[in-house]
Amino acid sequence: MYKKALSLLLLCNGIVLMGCFCVREITQAALAAAPHVLLRLEDMESLSQEQAISEMTEGKSNAGMGIADVTASGQRVVSYNVMEQGDYRFLEEEELDVLRRIVEAEAGNEDEDGRLLVANVVLNRVDSDSFPDTVTEVVFQRSKGVTQFSPVASGRIHTVEVSEETIEAVDRALAGEDISQGALYFAARRYASSRKMKWFDEKLTFLFRHGGHEFYK
Repeated sequence: MYKKALSLLLLCNGIVLMGCFCVREITQAALAAAPHVLLRLEDMESLSQEQAISEMTEGKSNAGMGIADVTASGQRVVSYNVMEQGDYRFLEEEELDVLRRIVEAEAGNEDEDGRLLVANVVLNRVDSDSFPDTVTEVVFQRSKGVTQFSPVASGRIHTVEVSEETIEAVDRALAGEDISQGALYFAARRYASSRKMKWFDEKLTFLFRHGGHEFYK
């Protein structure tokens, strides 16, 4: 009788020990698997962030160069890579409208580089100590009662319809692209008076010709 009781006790202890061992093994297995699961979730989050950044920086801009997008309301949205460069010139909407309009009025029949050059000249003047400090003041400046740009004198600057090509050219200029060689003046010899062109030839330094315009400083 005593032997049977002892055998039963030993059997119960064995069952308890086996149960504890199984529980420990299951717990260790779960802990070993947990980091792997967490790592996969972190990888997925990192991948999602990288994809979001890639989509933001690789989207085609309004300028065709990854520079800026335009929302349906017309407000520009500058992409991340442009802000990272740090050389994009931001203008208030009124200033931007004036710049686009003078480029369209002066070079609407030129190629995109011709439009870019006109934008470059306006911005060069803004940066020069010899001219006013804003786009609007530069474009509408009068010297001895004479306007600096003929579309301002004729009022055409207010009636032009700005094209997509002009918007792209202006955005290129605002992004820092300058092919003007520092030009501060330009003229269309074909349409300018001989008196005006004489002043250009005698007082200024000729730089180059592009399309229908000659550029000076």
